[in-house]
Amino acid sequence: MRTSTTQPILCSGILVLLAFLAGCASSPQPSSSSRYSISQDRAPSGDFDASDLEDAVPRHEPYSRGGNKSPYTVWGKQYTVLADASSFVQRGTASWYGEKFHGHKTSNGEIFDMYQMTAAHKNLPLPSYVRVTNLDNGRQAIVRVNDRGPFHGDRIIDLSYAAAKKLGYQGRGTARVEIAAITVFPDGSMQVAGEGKGKTVPAPAPASPTSSGEQGIFVQVASFSQPESAQQLSQRLRNVTDSPVRVFAAGQYHRVQVGPFAQRGVAEEQSRMIEQVGLGRPILVTDPL
Repeated sequence: MRTSTTQPILCSGILVLLAFLAGCASSPQPSSSSRYSISQDRAPSGDFDASDLEDAVPRHEPYSRGGNKSPYTVWGKQYTVLADASSFVQRGTASWYGEKFHGHKTSNGEIFDMYQMTAAHKNLPLPSYVRVTNLDNGRQAIVRVNDRGPFHGDRIIDLSYAAAKKLGYQGRGTARVEIAAITVFPDGSMQVAGEGKGKTVPAPAPASPTSSGEQGIFVQVASFSQPESAQQLSQRLRNVTDSPVRVFAAGQYHRVQVGPFAQRGVAEEQSRMIEQVGLGRPILVTDPL
């Protein structure tokens, strides 16, 4: 009667196995080979407001033990990690990654958070800091590189969803960008690649509020490291709007802003007008008056 005694045992074993697999699918572990619970990457549900999102703050830190093996191979292609990125400047296509990878480990062992200002790059040491400029609208952001990739097509950098939204291309998926490495010295000073050999700037500090502490709603059109570029754009804006235009210095950056506006709806109308005349894709921010 071997059949009658072994069949219930086999069935029980299959049920246990199916239950185990179902548990793995519902709570994927970061270290497993098939750890992603969704097959296609996507943006988070709901409306994520990136208008007040702060850049990553560059600081001097040692390279991580994980993610810096050089050379390394992915899909049969070999890549080398730069020993010195102080002069690294690159132009090309940026993409972004989001919910599929949210909560899972990055290449250097940290946990990916799509709401933080981070990025993946094939060659930069981990961690590194880079300034990313969207060449289509002039927006800039500083991100911390803590992951490897992208290994798809001609893309040069993969930004977190938050960083992509701050740069204004999350809806299109990709953008033409320039990335410049930021070298941070032990004393906290920095050097941005491509801005002159040996040229250093102090570490960015938050903008100081006015003595009154009052804030207002502004339409921020772009942010530049060079004040001349900010002044040129502000002059062009004055030719198309009757609202006040200012260049607001925040650390080493110069934000071109229109306003302030007492009502958000009025600011949104002004933002749409500026986009329609081809002067950028503005965002609404709250800054000191």
